Amino acid sequence: MPDTPQLLVFIAAGWLLNLTPGPDVLYIVSHALRSGVRAGVVAALGIVSGCFVHVFAAALGVGALLATSATAFTVLKWLGAAYLLWMGVKLLFSQGGGASIVPADVPGEQVPVNLGRVYRQGFLTNVLNPKVALFFLAFVPQFIAPGTEDKLTAFLLLGLLFNLNSLPINFGYAWLAGWAARRVRAVQRTLHWMDRAAGAMFIAFGCRLALADNPSR
Repeated sequence: MPDTPQLLVFIAAGWLLNLTPGPDVLYIVSHALRSGVRAGVVAALGIVSGCFVHVFAAALGVGALLATSATAFTVLKWLGAAYLLWMGVKLLFSQGGGASIVPADVPGEQVPVNLGRVYRQGFLTNVLNPKVALFFLAFVPQFIAPGTEDKLTAFLLLGLLFNLNSLPINFGYAWLAGWAARRVRAVQRTLHWMDRAAGAMFIAFGCRLALADNPSR
């Protein structure tokens, strides 16, 4: 494990990276706006669970395979791009996406959301993105001291720390979005169009992933 100053740098870098808007943040915020803080938190947990898969995969060498094998990278890349495009099209053509939102201070009127599906979709959003695996493969080893004997354990511990460290940021996004949906009527009135905007952004993320080259090649 790194020494204390380097560990603090690792934590700070993780927070900054998780604050950067991307598909994960969009997924959390869109669900929190539509269905409340709990749905946003569940979305965040699904995303972090997907990150754990990549941490273990990178530790076991799957990340290295993605970095060196054009075929493996391309297969997972197209799966991830197709999934993001599917989610984007579904949001883009959803019917009345904002109609189910009712302020949280009106008890018993909010339409229930399928939290299991929210979790699964968040999980798959990360698992099917090979760039997440390559990120862990490139980022985490920088903080492992060259003289560390058990590098596998060090990698797993740092990956665990990074993912747990991301939860306050992701939960914060969910809480802020849920707070806005409860208190700002304009947000609720425009959720139908926000679904379309989110759908367009997911399609853009999917296209960008589909056109991405393996950064290690």
